[in-house]
Amino acid sequence: MRTWQVQDVMTTDVASVREGTAYREIVDVLTGRHVTAVPVVDGARRVLGVVSEADLMYKVELLGQPRERRILPDRHRREARAKADATLAADLMTAPPVTVAPDATLVEAARLMDARDVKRLPVVDDLGRLLGIVTRGDLLKVHLRPDVDIRRDVVEEVLRRTLGVGDGVVDVTVHGGVVTLTGQLERWSTVHLALRLARQVSGVVEVLDALGYVIDDAPMSALRLGGGTPAGIA
Repeated sequence: MRTWQVQDVMTTDVASVREGTAYREIVDVLTGRHVTAVPVVDGARRVLGVVSEADLMYKVELLGQPRERRILPDRHRREARAKADATLAADLMTAPPVTVAPDATLVEAARLMDARDVKRLPVVDDLGRLLGIVTRGDLLKVHLRPDVDIRRDVVEEVLRRTLGVGDGVVDVTVHGGVVTLTGQLERWSTVHLALRLARQVSGVVEVLDALGYVIDDAPMSALRLGGGTPAGIA
């Protein structure tokens, strides 16, 4: 069963700037390319950092504001003032960059964005060279997969190839990414696995369980977790 990777949804025509790119030029790139951030790269296309609209806005926000005299200004205030005074990408960028490999799964990329609180990830090779960029919006593209493609993966990859379930034993319907499995399998453990694997198919929003089983081989731990209803566990 093929899992979608970052390279399947990333943008490869990426605008980038060099460390010496001036503030005004960066603004021109962002507005001209209709993007909200650009990677900063060196001569070998290695990603050094990222300049976003947020980094540039400090100059607008603090323009003409008097410097506050604080004995120990907080870190955010120091960084904000430094970026407000900066004129080159090297001083404006957020570094080190949070990057991702092209073969990372969309789940891995989404978790990384959430953990590091970023909206985009430069995609780099083993040497840190820029290959593309992936945004939150790109990760959502997986849910644009046609229902017919999702159903094919569930039938062919999950039921037939992985679980060895014969054709016609389980009825699979998909509507708006919601998969419904109907039928009866021999064991509870097979039902459990079918539901879990179906949820991992790219583009699946939800899996509805309408499966029964003949042999109850659910472990006692599963019975406790499911409140004594093994068929409802996934």
